[in-house]
Amino acid sequence: MPELPEVETVRLGLERWCLGKKIIGVEVLHPRATNPRSLGALDYVQGAKIENIGRRGKFLWFELDRPLALVAHLGMSGQFRVHSIKSADEKHLRTRFTISHNILARKRQELRFIDQRTFGWLAISEFSGEVPELVSGIARDIFDPNFERVEVIAKFRTKKTEIKRALLDQNLMSGVGNIYADESLWRAKIHPESLACGLSSRKINSLLNAATSVMSQALVEGGTSFDSLYTNVTGESGYSEQSLSAYGREGEPCPRCGRQIRRIRFANRSSHFCPNCQRK
Repeated sequence: MPELPEVETVRLGLERWCLGKKIIGVEVLHPRATNPRSLGALDYVQGAKIENIGRRGKFLWFELDRPLALVAHLGMSGQFRVHSIKSADEKHLRTRFTISHNILARKRQELRFIDQRTFGWLAISEFSGEVPELVSGIARDIFDPNFERVEVIAKFRTKKTEIKRALLDQNLMSGVGNIYADESLWRAKIHPESLACGLSSRKINSLLNAATSVMSQALVEGGTSFDSLYTNVTGESGYSEQSLSAYGREGEPCPRCGRQIRRIRFANRSSHFCPNCQRK
């Protein structure tokens, strides 16, 4: 599933391409492309001008020149792609947005929402303060200028659960998924099954520093792409996979100590760690 660096890469691409333009056509090609909680059909945004592209954690939204927003979640395989309006449709094309273009542009283009596994969605949502209503229950991410680090550390220390499970809790801190949780825990030398409430404030702070560092690096590298299900808006894959130290490295030597990286089952997914550097 795309995590914060991948979603932010997509947001930056959307910002460069469609900011200030109008949505002049909407075509929904699959019923599951629209979230059931949407306030209405997606064609409500037809005629609206895109004034900003926002993000919190793994959620994106298009701020419009009207009181509602178009919210998007990429799910496991959702993609926004910019294409020539004459390009052949992708097999898993779910929604097509025709966007106003510069009259000097050689090719007219459109924005497409593609989703192979159909876990991603789009929705019309009211604003709730600074974010759309559909995003209001999601905690701030670590790159948010209003992220309250001391408060978040205190909340982590109240959790009587594994630190990795707490790190994945989008109500505590958003944006971190399985990949960057493993990488952050490896950098901070914390075992994924250590209890959050048993860690000191200093140790949790080092974990937040590690998460900031690893996701900042991934942003520079365009995110992590293990297959074609994650690309940016022009169809390019990120190359952060090459920089991973723990995730997906089972049996390989730890870059820090040389001990083999182990993989264990964790909450219906895998967790990768170094048994020497990350002792319980």
